[in-house]
Amino acid sequence: MSRIAAVTLVVPDYDEAIAHYCTGLGFDLIEDTDLGGGKRWVLIATPGATETRLLLGKASNDAQRAAIGNQAGGRVFLILFTDDFARDHARFSQAGAIFAEAPRHEAYGTVAVFRDRFGNLWDLLEPK
Repeated sequence: MSRIAAVTLVVPDYDEAIAHYCTGLGFDLIEDTDLGGGKRWVLIATPGATETRLLLGKASNDAQRAAIGNQAGGRVFLILFTDDFARDHARFSQAGAIFAEAPRHEAYGTVAVFRDRFGNLWDLLEPK
């Protein structure tokens, strides 16, 4: 059996990213291990998640810094399911996420695209 354990999210700074995703958006800090040389193994996940994590990777060169906020070439990079769209929409807005559109009610659920503090595009989606 195989599974995707983590997806790397390139960020400008570990602590700034932890504050944004964990304190602001409500993710859990799963692990923060110093690897030496300024590198850390930082895993975050949505509360209760047991599968996929986000690995926060601090950009260490110009090419990586250029990818911050544009890791999917301008497309939505991550899709975040929620069981309470209104709650999370309000929380994320309060934490500095910028919603690019008003919530839409689609056949598959309620959805809106937002941009996180670093410019990454996400879908916030409450499935039907």
